[in-house]
Amino acid sequence: MRTNNYPVIDAHAHICPIRMIKPGPLAEWRKTYGDKLDSIRETLEDPKLLLQHLDREGVEKVVCINYIARDLFGFTDEVHDYVEKFCKYAPDRLLPCGSVDPIYSSDLEKDAEDLLYRRKMRLLKVHGPHQGFSPNAYLDSMPMMAKVYAMAEKAGVPVMFHTGTSIFPGARSKYGDPMAIDDIALDFPKLKIIMAHGGRPLWMAEAFFLLRRHANVYMDISGIPPKHLLRYFPRIEEVADKSMFGTDWPSPGIPGMRVNAEQFRQLPISEEAKRKILYDTADRLLFAG
Repeated sequence: MRTNNYPVIDAHAHICPIRMIKPGPLAEWRKTYGDKLDSIRETLEDPKLLLQHLDREGVEKVVCINYIARDLFGFTDEVHDYVEKFCKYAPDRLLPCGSVDPIYSSDLEKDAEDLLYRRKMRLLKVHGPHQGFSPNAYLDSMPMMAKVYAMAEKAGVPVMFHTGTSIFPGARSKYGDPMAIDDIALDFPKLKIIMAHGGRPLWMAEAFFLLRRHANVYMDISGIPPKHLLRYFPRIEEVADKSMFGTDWPSPGIPGMRVNAEQFRQLPISEEAKRKILYDTADRLLFAG
């Protein structure tokens, strides 16, 4: 086993059409990247350029996060056309992610069927704070979401839920409380569930509880500065086989894939745990088969 030089999977990167983002939220990206944002936008329109970027950053595979958020960002179903075509360029390295739209859709079951079986999405994303609903809303106002989860469960496709807050104007952070996932894990025990961001920065204890309680619940650590990870998850080694490295790149405030991976490698945890988090867990859960 290679020591301190493991291959890396970025299990949470926003490989998405930046051209679709409304001017207001796009200004948040400008604060971090300035004029470099134009180069990033170009990279995210050309899979060949993205693969070159991944090679420079030392990343072997990446999960391309996309979801519908019409009101907040301007993301429509067009993101699925984008990510489906984009990931076909290198399916062994690029994993497509999409979402249903329970606020505006007239037929969620049909939409989920399209994503899972025609478009071949290998991950579904639910972003409560940006999409404006609670992940467990199937218990009251959105019963059709239960059909979506059941279809993903049957298809063996994981569902990723945003857990934690959001900085963007209009985002409803209350829908980022991971305890809503307790219901989903109980009602859909074979559904593979990923808590994005581990509940950062308010609900890390809740996320850790859910990881240990439910066999079907995992998390990614994207958006958490690696140097602070052990402050938030001091017992991360206990859940290394359920945890995945991710960067959230190129979201605002993210320094880069390589920078985050190198900082993670410096943490005082076992080499076995580092290997699991940097590569093995995501490879087994998302890329195997």
